[in-house]
Amino acid sequence: MLRYLTLPVTPFAQNCSIVWCDQTMAGAVIDPGGELPRLRAEAARLGVKLEAIWLTHAHIDHAGGTGELARDDHLPIIGPHPGDQFWIDGLPQQSQMFGFPPALPFAPTRWLADGDTVSIGQSTLHVRHCPGHTPGHVVFHSAEAKRCFVGDVLFAGSIGRTDFPGGDHDTLIASITQRLWPMGDDTVFIPGHGPESTFGRERRSNPYVGGT
Repeated sequence: MLRYLTLPVTPFAQNCSIVWCDQTMAGAVIDPGGELPRLRAEAARLGVKLEAIWLTHAHIDHAGGTGELARDDHLPIIGPHPGDQFWIDGLPQQSQMFGFPPALPFAPTRWLADGDTVSIGQSTLHVRHCPGHTPGHVVFHSAEAKRCFVGDVLFAGSIGRTDFPGGDHDTLIASITQRLWPMGDDTVFIPGHGPESTFGRERRSNPYVGGT
């Protein structure tokens, strides 16, 4: 079964998640925006052997530590979708703009597309391409665990910003209603910021997408 631990990192309190298969203890880190010593220490405490980095998208608070972690720990970078190449190219400028440590450049080992899967140990998650916040944003869905790691697509009571380059409000709403809602009302999602919620709760009460 898939297990996970979510750790807020960076000054933006971005939710970085360590996910692992409880049968093999093989794991991945989703969106290592920073505070890499803390992430490594938590993985070691849990007994998780990190085998990959998975990226939902390439904004600095989600991807700022990716290049360093991949280089130092010899980890493949999985994702996001090629639509975020613009944001990957701009990570050094993003780090300066927002006061983050310099971000090392990187190239994903494997780009992701809608319908792909990613695996750790005996746990497999399905990839959905959910553009709108960024063009290449993806989410990782574990049907077995009824969990979805959604990055900045959807939040408890809110949705992702669409005023950055490449963002589009209508596209984001379509991603939420057409690709997230079918995962089921009882699916718990782990957003890029803030507390967890369920798709059902957001369908009922989220002021941006409630009732859709």
